[in-house]
Amino acid sequence: MKFREFIEYLDEKGKLVKIKKEVSIEYEIATLMKMLDGKPLLFENVAGYDMPVAANVCCNRSLLAEGLQIDEKELIKKMLNAIENPVEPEVKEAEGYKELSSLEDLPILLHYPQDGGKYISSAIVVANDAEYGLNASYHRMMIIDENKVVMRILPRDFHKYLERGLKEFAICIGNPVSVAIASAISMPTEVNELAIANALEPTHLIEIDGHKVPESEIIMIAEITDEMHDEGPFLDLTETFDIVRKQKVAKIKKIYAKENAIYHALLPGGLEHKTLMGTPKEPTIFYEVSKVCDVKDVYITPGGCSWLHGVVSIRKRNADDGRKAIEAAFKGHKSMKHVFVVDDDIDIHDPHQIEWAMATRFQGSKDMIIKQEKGSSLDPSADPVTRETTKIGFDLTIPWDKEKENFKKPDLPMKLNLDDYL
Repeated sequence: MKFREFIEYLDEKGKLVKIKKEVSIEYEIATLMKMLDGKPLLFENVAGYDMPVAANVCCNRSLLAEGLQIDEKELIKKMLNAIENPVEPEVKEAEGYKELSSLEDLPILLHYPQDGGKYISSAIVVANDAEYGLNASYHRMMIIDENKVVMRILPRDFHKYLERGLKEFAICIGNPVSVAIASAISMPTEVNELAIANALEPTHLIEIDGHKVPESEIIMIAEITDEMHDEGPFLDLTETFDIVRKQKVAKIKKIYAKENAIYHALLPGGLEHKTLMGTPKEPTIFYEVSKVCDVKDVYITPGGCSWLHGVVSIRKRNADDGRKAIEAAFKGHKSMKHVFVVDDDIDIHDPHQIEWAMATRFQGSKDMIIKQEKGSSLDPSADPVTRETTKIGFDLTIPWDKEKENFKKPDLPMKLNLDDYL
């Protein structure tokens, strides 16, 4: 589904909360997004703008699955299949777009008083390299004037393209769910994330000003400049403020918007931010763990900022499967700080069951793997220069040399129908 089709779908299903009261882009919308986090929102009356603002639209795994029109239980399998079998998308002619005059035409939010400025936080950059092809990735952008943004660019594929001489690229806001997911998957440089999106759900591209991009609500053509500018502070996944850095400035050359376009606002540190960044790491962990043991499920937990903590469920066949799963999980998501490996009887989406497994099946003297490695730049407790952090894997599986049944909860003594009693 295209972005607006997904909004319409959520409305039809009674899952969209419509805010009709006039709201401001300065703190008010962000505050309501936080207060109503977990609920898809549509702000219909944005002060000073004709364009409505949609928010929290992908704030949990269930919504991601609905956006792909699959069952939530199939989400990891679907992502893994798309990663392994990408399908190059069809390119169609762009239709129904009008040109806007400047960034001031867009209801770009000011989220927190501590922020360095107004931020575009849902944007996906689509860049094309002559050798490596298309790349789609998320980059936050702080507004510095009516046609310039300063971008946070990590040393990954888009950075590589810029180093190789790329100047012009596209910025897409309001993307299909398939594109939103695929653009957060870390792939080798030569893999086209938009082909992964197309494998998740049929997703065509359009050509606009010579750029092949997803059919998004808003498409901007930008050019990187030689200018550097302070970027930040910005609230990140950890719900702590990232530091101020000198980053590259991009000039916005053209802005195209669909008729009656909907602006997609993404709350920094909110559930949508966490879901879109964390969930695409689950298939990469699953893939690595499956190489060493029988893996049942993987979950990147919201309590761990949907980035730093993961839980892996395995069907234990050998004494060292838990430890092997720990090592493989860290390979599957190199930014992960703590991973918990459990038996397949534990529901990894229930933190109480994970804690119970830790309380009853774990001995710290022998069931931990501790390592000092480079971790995530998002971890405020890591070394601020080297990013070195302490990573710990917890093997919460039943001890191999013990009687398995002694570590399980019993079933109910009888099968009863509560309706007969209440």
